[in-house]
Amino acid sequence: MSTTLDPPSAAFDLDRPWDLHPRVSLRREPFGALVYHFDTRRLSFLKSLDLLAVVESLGASPTAGEACRAAGIDDERLPAYRHALGTLAASGMICERRPR
Repeated sequence: MSTTLDPPSAAFDLDRPWDLHPRVSLRREPFGALVYHFDTRRLSFLKSLDLLAVVESLGASPTAGEACRAAGIDDERLPAYRHALGTLAASGMICERRPR
């Protein structure tokens, strides 16, 4: 019997509010951004300016899906951004935001 783990994007809910983790810093670069988590010392790369725009707008958007739409991500590209956000969530770079 084989068990497969769902990729991080399978569990990522675009209809929930998300934000950059409070202990994470973004540094803009020509390719996108460096993302550094001060607690885990993990360094990640956002390899597109569109993904950077999504991550930067998470805190001001009611949902991650709205952040994607605000950054101009169309339905065709949305699965790739859901996957990227799922990976960021799994690594603790972004976290679900509590209701305000």
